[in-house]
Amino acid sequence: MLTLFAALLLSACETPVKPPQNKVEDVGDFPAADRPVATIVSSRWSNEESRDRLNEAENVMDMAGIRPGMTVADIGAGEGYYTIRLAERVGADGRVLAQDVVPGVRDALAERVARERLDNVSVRLGVPEDPRLPDNSFDRVLMVHMYHEIAEPYEFLWRMRPSLRPGGQVIVVDADRATQNHGTPPALLECEFAAVGYRMVRMQPMESAGGYFAVFEASGERPDPRTIRACRIDRDAPGAPAPRATSDMPG
Repeated sequence: MLTLFAALLLSACETPVKPPQNKVEDVGDFPAADRPVATIVSSRWSNEESRDRLNEAENVMDMAGIRPGMTVADIGAGEGYYTIRLAERVGADGRVLAQDVVPGVRDALAERVARERLDNVSVRLGVPEDPRLPDNSFDRVLMVHMYHEIAEPYEFLWRMRPSLRPGGQVIVVDADRATQNHGTPPALLECEFAAVGYRMVRMQPMESAGGYFAVFEASGERPDPRTIRACRIDRDAPGAPAPRATSDMPG
């Protein structure tokens, strides 16, 4: 039995695509985020039972248009709340790649995937500035209750872009509050995605997930990292602060 479990665990950590390189390719400097970055305090946003009572995962997957046969990335997968439910939704002909940047969390999720015998799930370790996703591979990339924890959003989003298939979409679920309070103001989210060449398709409130549901697609060419402008909060503007793309970097 121990031998079988070890084999299943190894299978859960493997994926049929070429594994990413350990060293991040140097493509130039990216602007720093001009806002606080929330610390990772837990591998879970809430317990799975309470989330299921609100039908959270089913609602998100329905709104994201996730169907059998799709290939989906679950970024910041944590304990695997979405990973497990995505695996069931995409079915045997689909694939789920679950990624986390905390080695212990990744290992625990790999054990769960092996224990539940989810043959259509692979588990990978990313790094803060790079999700390490294979190119041209995903119909959907989910980022649920984790965007505010990305320390290098411009580099992260830039390196994530090639992983989308034509028509692929990035789904963000987050709370509408300051990043240091474990949320992302919607205007700031849209600005940071736009700075790296994504177009917001739609955004709508989602009370069951604690905030909003947003959809982005890659638009145009991926920009040269040296031309990316950070989104800064105009604190002198009247009314609510509005993010705007500016930079002290030379053009």
